Amino acid sequence: MQKSDLRLGAENLLITCGGLSPGDRLLILHEEAGQAYYDPALIETLLSCATDLGIRARRRAIPFDPMGGQIPRDLIADMKRAERTVFLSRMGDQIRFDASLAELHPIMTYALDLDMLASGFGRAHYAGFVALKNAVNALFARADTIRVRCPLGTDFSGPGPGLCQGDAADVSVTRFPMSVFAPVPARGFSGVVVQDGFLVGTGSKYYTPYGCDLQQPLSVHFTDTRLSHFSGHEMDVHCAQMHYEKVGQMFDLDPMTMHSWHAGIHPGCAYTAPAAENFERWSGGAFGNPRLMHFHTCGHYAPGEISLNVLDPTITIDGVAVWNRGVFDPCLVPGGAELLAQYPSIQAVFDAPAQQVGQGPNGRLMGATCQ
Repeated sequence: MQKSDLRLGAENLLITCGGLSPGDRLLILHEEAGQAYYDPALIETLLSCATDLGIRARRRAIPFDPMGGQIPRDLIADMKRAERTVFLSRMGDQIRFDASLAELHPIMTYALDLDMLASGFGRAHYAGFVALKNAVNALFARADTIRVRCPLGTDFSGPGPGLCQGDAADVSVTRFPMSVFAPVPARGFSGVVVQDGFLVGTGSKYYTPYGCDLQQPLSVHFTDTRLSHFSGHEMDVHCAQMHYEKVGQMFDLDPMTMHSWHAGIHPGCAYTAPAAENFERWSGGAFGNPRLMHFHTCGHYAPGEISLNVLDPTITIDGVAVWNRGVFDPCLVPGGAELLAQYPSIQAVFDAPAQQVGQGPNGRLMGATCQ
């Protein structure tokens, strides 16, 4: 890791993404000492970069509430006193679909450590990836038919969802780096999602157990917004049924729901440790790579409480495989080639895409008991 790369990543966050200028106020919210989610060195890196840029930055430790909940009034008041607030805290992820907080201009950071911030994931031009996301959203919005498959047997399809354009169809928290398109509603789709390795939470609430190990690939059948049944190894089917039922009871919701899905668009996103070492950290750090797509289930809202995750999807839009076994080709998106030409830093991550997304030794997603 070069210091110059780390500085470029920090400037990409603070200036290109955050729009901060000399004299502006920045509030960095971070989890209390002892949490193992974010690298604490990120705090000092961002404070140092902000100071060098003439930005008036300060830090504040905030408690982590596994169940989320309301943001304290004093914290909201503190955020209002700053031009931008950067979350180095899972709280930022928990509030990402809360439209009432948009006026506070929060930024949720998915670069979890210095290596991620200094890599192509952190350095690739933020505005360019926002433009690419918008182009992908427009492609889905115009689609007549969409089909999704994966090497393990995922196969579902449906009509184009007619996505709304703009932030109204997406989260209210600014995400850095920008690494997924707007969730595609499940309505109108049907088929099967094959989940390998584990079921895991969504970053909405951190319940126990957060992950549920699977011995063999589990087929999750759905029609429209309903999960109909599971098929596969008898023990896995039983565990999945029990896990969905338990989480549904925990939060008083209908567990057998399929709300929406989306895939990664940022090939600079790498997650080098096996997912099973820390399900919470993996689910919040790896999803932006095009090798992964995930589904919001267990709840009639995004992101739901249980996510399904597919490795190496093929997403065919009107007969064109825009994602082909985990490789996203932006040149198949109208305007994508022009964006690559305009932003060399984005072209660079597509030229050398990260391959590590939390796979186990067998190259597949694996639960802890399968290591």
